[in-house]
Amino acid sequence: VQLQASGGGLVQSGGSLGLSCAASGSIFSINDMDWYRQAPGKQRELVATITGGGSTNYTDSVKGRFTISRDNAKNTVSLQMNVLKPEDTAVYYCSARRLGFQYWGQGTQVTVSS
Repeated sequence: VQLQASGGGLVQSGGSLGLSCAASGSIFSINDMDWYRQAPGKQRELVATITGGGSTNYTDSVKGRFTISRDNAKNTVSLQMNVLKPEDTAVYYCSARRLGFQYWGQGTQVTVSS
């Protein structure tokens, strides 16, 4: 499974950004898809998960602001980020889980200026 992330960039506090991640390769049997982020000097953290059936889960700090979605026909997962805060600044990574393995996309930088 190959994952290609796009989106990200620089935005002012309170603004919005969208991330997208396209899966290719052996994409059948992909179950959960996730977005993680890693801020400088911090561990990578799970931001949001969406199951194959469409159930979602978010870390507390982004609930009500971020929305994860997936398009199974296009094999993409997206993350809409609203009301962004400086503490959301990080490299964001998409992830897909399939048959016991976890696959990662390349990171995309999100920077929120105050």
